Amino acid sequence: MTLKVVIEPGEDSGFVAHVPALRGCWSQGATREEALANIREAIEGWLEAEQDKIEDSSGPVDVELVTV
Repeated sequence: MTLKVVIEPGEDSGFVAHVPALRGCWSQGATREEALANIREAIEGWLEAEQDKIEDSSGPVDVELVTV
């Protein structure tokens, strides 16, 4: 899966990263490389949490994996 990650300088120092396609998926790091590593972890966590929401919902759900 390929997602656009926006990396910006932090207010005081370091870098802040977020994924516009995944609402609320943000992370940060002291360096650009650390911010990228951290946002990868954040993406994995975000996707796992969304999958859990689907699995925990009541009623029939049809789930498909789609590569973009």
